[in-house]
Amino acid sequence: MNDINQKLDQQINERLDYWIGQLGRLCGQPSVSTQNWGITECADLVATMLEEQGYTAVIMPSGGHPVVYGEGDGRTTADGEAKTLLFYLHYDVQPPEPLDLWESPPFELTRRGDKFFARGVSDDKGHVITRLAALDAVRRVLGDLPCRVKFVIEGEEEIGSPHMPAFVVDHQEQLAADACIWEFGSVDAGGAPTQALGMRGICYVELTVETAVIDAHSGLGGSIFPNAAWRLVWALNTLKDQNERILIPGFYDNVVGPSARDLELLDKLPDHSAKMQEMYGLSGFVRGVTGGLALQRQAVFEPTCTICGITTGYQGPGLKTVLPAKASAKVDFRLVPDQSPEEIVSKLRAHLDAQGFSDVQVTYHGGGRPAKVDPDDPFVQIANETAVQVYGREPVIEPIIGGSGPNYPFIHVLGLPVVSAGIGYPGGQVHAPNENIRLEDFINGIRHTAYIIARFADG
Repeated sequence: MNDINQKLDQQINERLDYWIGQLGRLCGQPSVSTQNWGITECADLVATMLEEQGYTAVIMPSGGHPVVYGEGDGRTTADGEAKTLLFYLHYDVQPPEPLDLWESPPFELTRRGDKFFARGVSDDKGHVITRLAALDAVRRVLGDLPCRVKFVIEGEEEIGSPHMPAFVVDHQEQLAADACIWEFGSVDAGGAPTQALGMRGICYVELTVETAVIDAHSGLGGSIFPNAAWRLVWALNTLKDQNERILIPGFYDNVVGPSARDLELLDKLPDHSAKMQEMYGLSGFVRGVTGGLALQRQAVFEPTCTICGITTGYQGPGLKTVLPAKASAKVDFRLVPDQSPEEIVSKLRAHLDAQGFSDVQVTYHGGGRPAKVDPDDPFVQIANETAVQVYGREPVIEPIIGGSGPNYPFIHVLGLPVVSAGIGYPGGQVHAPNENIRLEDFINGIRHTAYIIARFADG
């Protein structure tokens, strides 16, 4: 296997300039899902790039932005069967704004030193190229693909993947596989590869209340008109107490706590609490937790209720004595196993009604269920062992991370073990101006993916 790895490394290095060029080609096409900017064009480009590498590709409707589906046949075994590896990725990106903070055009791959800058260069177009480059190296070294491969490359991940769960359910037979490599991967601040084995779910809602048809002079209406801003504040105040306990009846009913294995993995994670306090200028953490296992557990295995933004009244410079007629708040709930967004929306509505806030409208903007993979699954072990071969050190294994994504249907509908491998690093400024990757991480992400593919076929 070491001989094969050396040959893979050689192929990756020989073809590196080509794949950097392909990275620039893909990053040069805008594909901002929330603005529907360049989505169709980017889906066409991704399908074309798959076909250029010898894969079949089809652009499929999802109920929203299109999904690019691809396939490639691999070597069959003596009984005529071949393992199948599924790649989940996305071609959509975050908006580039604020544009004035970019040091180079966001949709033009720019190299400065050993870093490459562009919107989507890490999240997630760099990972699309990483998978294609890894497969290219494997095919050149082995003569053909050692396994069948499938691609699901969606265009709505940056807006919450609202149609992906139904898409997976509706196309289970087409998407059937033995394992899945997810759309991201990274090294931590110390250079260790990370292995994310699960993600929390999310339920994103907007609460809106309207108490009049127009704003009023606060002197005229302040004593006699209902104030939409206060109405909303009072409603929000019923959702959580000062000890961070969520007060919606039944909210915690379906929560399943971490297993002993989960706690074992959490306890091995590096403690970055001091670094986080310094970076964010925090005086401390919620409920006085100070670090270690307690902080790690609270950070990912407890559900949340977060006010993401409040809009009401006048917020410009100077004074304006106005009584708001309308107020709204965007709220997200990060969910843990085995909560679902549907149950949270239902319980939230019942709670507001019981508290006398039937006039507060609840708009569900989307969500997804939490899911995590067995850390002892054989495919997880392959990903971890090959990470050691690439990075020379054990990966940092996270049983579940605080963020969210559409992994639930891949794990619980398709029944797949899902692993991460990739090119991100803490300074990548993902979702921010000057998003970037480092050349070393790009190469190692290709190497790790290639090693997984070769080992998966053998295993």
